[in-house]
Amino acid sequence: MRKDIHNSNIPVRCMSCEVRHKGICGALSADELQALSAHTRLVNHEAGDELAGEKMPAESYATVIRGVVKLTKTLEDGRQQIVGLQFAPDLLGRLNADENAVSVEAASDLNLCRIPKVALERMVKSNPALAERLMTQTLRELDEARDWMVTLGRKTAAEKVASFLLLIATHLDPEATGDRRQFDLPLSRADIADFLGLTIETVSRQMSKLKAEGMIGIVANRHINVPKLSKLKAFCGS
Repeated sequence: MRKDIHNSNIPVRCMSCEVRHKGICGALSADELQALSAHTRLVNHEAGDELAGEKMPAESYATVIRGVVKLTKTLEDGRQQIVGLQFAPDLLGRLNADENAVSVEAASDLNLCRIPKVALERMVKSNPALAERLMTQTLRELDEARDWMVTLGRKTAAEKVASFLLLIATHLDPEATGDRRQFDLPLSRADIADFLGLTIETVSRQMSKLKAEGMIGIVANRHINVPKLSKLKAFCGS
């Protein structure tokens, strides 16, 4: 593999990675990156592609480089529920699990760095810094899941929709500065309704209200402009 001229131990693939320092690879030395990169591969997926099936054997992990991933659970009668979203630089997959606990689907066009299950688990056992980085990410996701339980259980429909927009605005580009955000919705109105426990009509109605109150702008149904993120956050009731 070709190496960067400034640091011969770091592969070019890793040097150009947008999320290397923020994801699990931020805990790895140059030599460890070199060893891991021998097993990884970059893959692209289109929105709607299934990445992993619920209860199917877990064969690999993946770091999200760009895009949004949708996690769903399916009941015995076929009903589905979106139980989470993942963004860069999240790691897809539960460490040491033999099978997938959820179905994983590309909510938007997606860039991933796939890592074989055996390769990552072997490195975690020998690298305390990597194990700590994974633990920190897992605890962060747990905290976010608890916060989302409050959103679903106690907030009004308007606050739920505003909280969803805030989630997307702050996670699609966490390094963005200033009080203005623009983004394309990674979920359809139907998926947003499923994620929030609302009807499609309620989601559309609340989006229109937020637009009328000047909290968001909507272009072509999917492009969202948030002129003041602080105002949207205050409205969420958090």
